[in-house]
Amino acid sequence: MSTLLDDSLVIILAGGAGERLYPLTKDRAKPAVFFGGPYRIIDFALSNCINSGLRRIFIATQYKSLSLNRHIRMGWGIVSEELGEFIEILPPQKRVGEQWYQGTADAVYQNLYSIIREDSRYLIVLSGDHVYKMDYSRMLRFQQERGAEGTLATIEVPLTHASRLGIITIDEHERVTGFQEKPARGSPIPGSPDFALASMGVYIFDTAVLVHALEADANLPTTHDFGKDIIPTLIHQAPVYAYRFYDENKKASKYWRDIGTLDAYFEANMDLCQVNPEFNLYDPEWPLRTYQPQAPPAKFVFAEEGRRCGQALDSVISPGCIVSGSSIYGSVLCPNVRVHSFCHIEQCILMPGVRVGRHARIRRAIIDRDVLIPRGALIGYNPEEDGRRHTVTGAGVVVVTTDDEPLIGPLDDEALRFEAEADRRGGGG
Repeated sequence: MSTLLDDSLVIILAGGAGERLYPLTKDRAKPAVFFGGPYRIIDFALSNCINSGLRRIFIATQYKSLSLNRHIRMGWGIVSEELGEFIEILPPQKRVGEQWYQGTADAVYQNLYSIIREDSRYLIVLSGDHVYKMDYSRMLRFQQERGAEGTLATIEVPLTHASRLGIITIDEHERVTGFQEKPARGSPIPGSPDFALASMGVYIFDTAVLVHALEADANLPTTHDFGKDIIPTLIHQAPVYAYRFYDENKKASKYWRDIGTLDAYFEANMDLCQVNPEFNLYDPEWPLRTYQPQAPPAKFVFAEEGRRCGQALDSVISPGCIVSGSSIYGSVLCPNVRVHSFCHIEQCILMPGVRVGRHARIRRAIIDRDVLIPRGALIGYNPEEDGRRHTVTGAGVVVVTTDDEPLIGPLDDEALRFEAEADRRGGGG
């Protein structure tokens, strides 16, 4: 296995614009969006690589990559260059033409110079915007044992979800015989008529085979995409097999999420607040790494029950957060969030550096990085005003950015009296 890993190279595709996550991707690439408190989405693919023993990793970036590049530089310098290991950014270089990346396959094709120089037998191609736990060394061994020249990681999904994914058809030996990108009607798994095999966007190729396929595709008028072009062609030219996802998450159902929409992103974060979430962040046998800012411990201040009490229930609270006399329910607070007194926050995601003024009430919302929520703000309670002032998803989740002006709600006399009494007693907050 050690020899197999040493002869493997990884390229993570992290250049997508992430239009469906807008406005969270207004100023950052989708893989750089925060998830689950201190993490970025790309951390899960990178953690999988390190936990699998893979330590030669390229990251192909393109769209608004400054924050992503900085995160990689500050948080992922854990490999040894002296041992030939690296985690290296590959920005678009226009080495083979004047175009930016035209598709997922083109992103790899434009970096063939860097890939070929590493002289690895196997190339592992990953997406930088999925959340899951996977040991890629298992998949490498599967490729070797089957004599495959390409292997696709697959997961069983309900047939009703087939129109949103790449669907794979296999024979009795798990060899891929068909690949359809987002078909209207997917092909069921033999013996399981209600389920289909979906591609996870995790590929392993013999490098020489993929280089030939990419060079051939580059000269054709295609979309230069793995799912639409490379895979459907390659399965008729080389032995390509489907590898059934073995989940390191250790739960009853397999966890793999493409959190490509705001609602999917919101629900995946809210799951982490459950007593027994579907995705386990706390498994010491599968550590999830990230850049941890130099921040003090989270703190909850004021314990005046019924008046001003700093508390967080069923929530994920990151380092550097201060909850000052406010109530947090079922929410995710990223690092260095400050919530001032007399606030009620329920089912929310607060990105790093968010400041919430006194008496704010926020429900089912995503607050983007460094947003200052004004005193008395009312978010998630008035659909008409929310729709006029903010981005609102189909499921009613409100997304607040630095350019927005939230609705300011009225404060009753009793709330003002409590506030005046608290200020007289001192303590600020």
